[in-house]
Amino acid sequence: MEKSLNINPVRVDKTTIINLEKGKLPPQAVDIEEAVLGAMLIDIKAPGEVIDLLNPDVFYKEAHKYIYEAINQLFHSTPPQPIDLLTVSAQLKRNGKLEMAGSDFYLIQLTQKIASSAHIVFHARIILQKFIQRSLITISSKLIEDCYDEGMDVFDLLDTAETNLYEITQGNLKKGYETAQSLVNQAKQRIEEISNKEGLSGIPTGFRKLDDLTSGWQPSDLIIIAARPGMGKTAFVLSMARNIAVTNNEPVALFSLEMSSVQLITRLISSETGLTSEKLRKGDLEPHEWEQLNVKVKDLEKAPLYIDDTPSLSIFDLRAKARRLVSQHGIKLIVIDYLQLMSAGQSGKGGGNREQEISMISRSLKALAKELSVPVIALSQLSRAVETRGSSKRPLLSDLRESGAIEQDADIVSFIYRPEYYKIDNWDDEEAAPTTNQAEFIVAKHRNGSLDNIRLKFLGQFGKFDNLDEFGMSYDDSFTSKMNLDSQANPFATPNLPSPNDAFGSSMNSSFDENSDVPF
Repeated sequence: MEKSLNINPVRVDKTTIINLEKGKLPPQAVDIEEAVLGAMLIDIKAPGEVIDLLNPDVFYKEAHKYIYEAINQLFHSTPPQPIDLLTVSAQLKRNGKLEMAGSDFYLIQLTQKIASSAHIVFHARIILQKFIQRSLITISSKLIEDCYDEGMDVFDLLDTAETNLYEITQGNLKKGYETAQSLVNQAKQRIEEISNKEGLSGIPTGFRKLDDLTSGWQPSDLIIIAARPGMGKTAFVLSMARNIAVTNNEPVALFSLEMSSVQLITRLISSETGLTSEKLRKGDLEPHEWEQLNVKVKDLEKAPLYIDDTPSLSIFDLRAKARRLVSQHGIKLIVIDYLQLMSAGQSGKGGGNREQEISMISRSLKALAKELSVPVIALSQLSRAVETRGSSKRPLLSDLRESGAIEQDADIVSFIYRPEYYKIDNWDDEEAAPTTNQAEFIVAKHRNGSLDNIRLKFLGQFGKFDNLDEFGMSYDDSFTSKMNLDSQANPFATPNLPSPNDAFGSSMNSSFDENSDVPF
């Protein structure tokens, strides 16, 4: 008689039999876990080698989670406590988890299974790999279950799946609460790093007074830069991106929904070379200007600047692209030009009330900044209320267009204001200084700092912003001497430059004429 090949059948009812041979256990490496914990108990150097790689959740066996948690607490205590059989046992007792960890007898067994801490880092990575496999199984199972739910939006499923996979890739799976002790230690470490670091704690903009105010753009911050059309929003972020990518060699991602990538890079070439936008647009260059172009763009060519000009970009696509850029190129700053051209739906398909849609985009941008731990800058339009005011056209927070959620979600809200655009010749201060070729960067909301109005130099023909007392210092005398300037003795004087109002514009400005001499 042929024998059955089933092993250990368990009868659940009269019709169902579970075959344990075909069952599956989650990926695990309990013996490796024992080796790593044993090494940490016998070698004083072992914890320091793997403490940043592992956390209690990566261990498969529950007892091992409690033991590693105790080791981790001893390691991060102030001052750090020695880690051995006695101290770990005492810490488990304080945590009330000694019995759940297998008691002192199990700790002794762990030390007897290992002779040294050799290869502990390799072993720790195996534990981490098994944890990642288990996490992928959990995510995949949940995703399959959600896919059968007809009530789930397919694009929400895609976004959730990509978010979960990104978190695994970054080794930053979602965790629960953190204790005050852990957070205080992290904050102290951050303060120490800042105090020992030369320069700013954030990403420097290249605008000296702005950097003094903000200490650079800070990780996880959402920064809104708003202005009426023609004020120079794009010129400002391009000047800033140039300072960050070319001068400081920090990777920057720019998502342009308004202008093409070639138009943006041509503006940067104008700013970098000192050749007017009109000349570059017409290609009407003298031999020495061709030489100037070829020499000056070399640094720009090597700059870690990544431009995406996808029109009607949705918040879903933005998140996906931003995650890949941060993962592949180490992006330190994300710029969106501009917020009102984005869509909350997939592939540019918006839906519902526009104010609610902008609110959703604003919240998503703040969440993206926190998730990637990089500053996100979003340009924004202002309402026409600015134009209806009397003599003062300086923007206010209430002028933000289409949604009050922008002001609520942003860490910094700022405005660009150029009185010269409104034919205002003098600043409204005691000195009544002239406004020619000048702009004001107004910090109207600063969640973690003070407010200020910072004056900058603006030159529309180059599409460039700079520090008020430093503009033009980067141009060689050999090139500036050939520019249309009044004084050969002062290569930085700019009395004959075209009006910035005529030389610089935005496609959102209804008076724009494609056949005019306005660049781009």
